[in-house]
Amino acid sequence: MITLHKIRELDLSGPPGPGRPSHLSAASGLVRAGAHLYVVADDERHLGVFHATGARAGHLLRLFAGKLPASPVARKARKPDLEALTLLPPVAGYPHGALFAFGSGSTRERRRGALLALDEHGEASGAARICDLSNLFTALDERLTSPNIEGAVVSGADLCLLQRGNRRVVQNAIVRFRLSAVLDALLSGAPVAPVAMQAFELGSVNGIPLCFTDGAALPNGDIVFTAVAEDTPDAYQDGPCAGAAVGVADREGNRRCLHRLDRPHKIEGVDARVDGDVIRLLLVTDADDPGVPAGLYSAVLEKSYTLRL
Repeated sequence: MITLHKIRELDLSGPPGPGRPSHLSAASGLVRAGAHLYVVADDERHLGVFHATGARAGHLLRLFAGKLPASPVARKARKPDLEALTLLPPVAGYPHGALFAFGSGSTRERRRGALLALDEHGEASGAARICDLSNLFTALDERLTSPNIEGAVVSGADLCLLQRGNRRVVQNAIVRFRLSAVLDALLSGAPVAPVAMQAFELGSVNGIPLCFTDGAALPNGDIVFTAVAEDTPDAYQDGPCAGAAVGVADREGNRRCLHRLDRPHKIEGVDARVDGDVIRLLLVTDADDPGVPAGLYSAVLEKSYTLRL
């Protein structure tokens, strides 16, 4: 059992729009770069930016143009559903790396992404570049019953996408693409195909399957992942969370460990850093309630497996 320690709520210096609260509520992906924590929320068109160690309110960076409806039902139908965020290494056009935000792909409207350049200090720079991810999701449609990408991780030369299952279709998988091929496809519109896909069985809590919600790369290429047992029959509806867990998958697609969290929070974003004999985690939550702020938590994962550094 892993103990969660609350650090703060993800409060903002101002609301994202009229009638919206001054906090992020549906945090769904987390990246640490320099002194900044970047958080995507699945019910916003913005990126939240917070200081990695301070407690002052965060601010928002716009990713997508336009406004979302205030009505929860209409908002859910039209949101970009940004569920994954990863840090790209320096690549052509982004000499200091970039943030890459992914829509879940669970509907046709959710198949867009955004690239945002970083400067040498890890600070977001310039306007976001919107990406059509249709070709990538077409490749996933051929291999997955119900695509629902909840995590994205750069591991070596690969971009690894974490497919989240649900109660009806328990299909958790890590799908590997060559990162260079994905970036080329974004420019050319050419098809792109995965190089590997590994299915994962994560067990269940009270009969509800644990399913992937995010991932973070370790220096040796292994992936720390988060999973929750959310009582939902599909990739669209929300449901109560019966439990959460953190685990590690190696580069060969083997599950090396899996540990329950001491509280059934809906953990949807993770940052992982090796520190001596432990892995220090930062985690963010999605309360599925716009009136409840997302939380930032810390936890420690003991090296219960051998890191091949």
